[in-house]
Amino acid sequence: MTDIPRKAAQRTVRLASLPIGAAGRWASGWGRRLAGQSSDEISAEFSARTAEQLFAVLGELKGGAMKFGQALSVFEAAIPNEFAEPYREALTKLQSAAPPMEPPTVRRVLDEQLGTAWRRRFAEFSEEPAAAASIGQVHRAVWHDGREVAVKVQYPGADEALRSDLRQLQRFSRLFQAIVPGLEVKPLLAELRDRMVEELDYRDESDNQRAFTTGFAGDPDITVPAVVASAPKVMVSEWVTGTPLSEIIRGGRRPERDDIARKLTELHFSAPARTGLLHADPHPGNFLRLTDGRLCVMDFGSVARLPGGLPRTLGVMTRLAVEERSDELLELLRDEGFVRDDSELRAAEVQSYLAPLVEPLRTERFHFTRAWMQSQAERIGEFGSSDFQTGRALNLPPQYLLIHRVTSGSMGVLCQLDAEAPFREIAARWQPGFAD
Repeated sequence: MTDIPRKAAQRTVRLASLPIGAAGRWASGWGRRLAGQSSDEISAEFSARTAEQLFAVLGELKGGAMKFGQALSVFEAAIPNEFAEPYREALTKLQSAAPPMEPPTVRRVLDEQLGTAWRRRFAEFSEEPAAAASIGQVHRAVWHDGREVAVKVQYPGADEALRSDLRQLQRFSRLFQAIVPGLEVKPLLAELRDRMVEELDYRDESDNQRAFTTGFAGDPDITVPAVVASAPKVMVSEWVTGTPLSEIIRGGRRPERDDIARKLTELHFSAPARTGLLHADPHPGNFLRLTDGRLCVMDFGSVARLPGGLPRTLGVMTRLAVEERSDELLELLRDEGFVRDDSELRAAEVQSYLAPLVEPLRTERFHFTRAWMQSQAERIGEFGSSDFQTGRALNLPPQYLLIHRVTSGSMGVLCQLDAEAPFREIAARWQPGFAD
């Protein structure tokens, strides 16, 4: 692997293979049904093969395709159990692996970004990548002052590839819709497009990471690696070693999972007040558990800028839903643009729609499970149901879209952990308007 496949036609062919391959498998399935194989057996096989092809192509293309796959990964808990395992395995691979750049390509990027004498800035530099992500890969090195560092190098052509991928992925949104029932894929793609353009300049990411490093300095539970140096397509930060969150999801003990869930919740609610930013990429590949138990947070390319902290209106709405003050809730939703102008929603319908979603805030500790997430996805996504119709009548103002996506994604990760967390207590401390 050298560069990202950049030519639009080349990338389009690979992305186009996804629905074509799926259609072929469905056609093959009809033949096997005629031969006596059950529909459940065929569906399970279809799911496994589609997952394998889908995430293999996304991982190979990197760029926007892989980034979209990672964004979907936080919703893995919503996939019905009978189809979840193949997707779970494919998503885990996608979160942490992609074909690497060849050493000459890495050296060329470093020459361009840090100058041809860049080796003088390092005591050691490994040309073998330690990790790969959507638009860059990470190399382990030793800075000239002896500090171990992680060097993130952007793939050549990442900017062109991102834009090309997103244009093509919009065309295939129905295929991806099948992975996560109830998820509106097109708005997710549009929002990801805006965020990923920001991620292309590592100097912006470095500034975001510095803000988090300062905001969480001395915190006993959460840590952020310090930035050492940065350029538009290269970023150097302190190296950290720990247990990937994906491993804890697969085999962590109950106390460990609960502890990580509490810290993830603290990060989500407290970061806007501490830093003016919301970490907007909560997939498991961006978190480690250090040997001392702290949660290490990485990858700050995607953030929501919230200089005033989390919106107070959001906290008030949540409190009204928890307290079942449905008339006041509907009035506030209308005033703030959350209800479409042509809608004739009733207060009871809104309360019925939102009540299960705020369930984690009704008790001191809430057990996040895949079954709970699946029930929410099925309830909201069941075509023709009352909750489905209510959801269509509601509107999410643009300024809340990213917050909603990150909150949903963070809760999805908690469900993957199958963990209990003091969600209400942490929200009450950090979410303006909730505890009034």
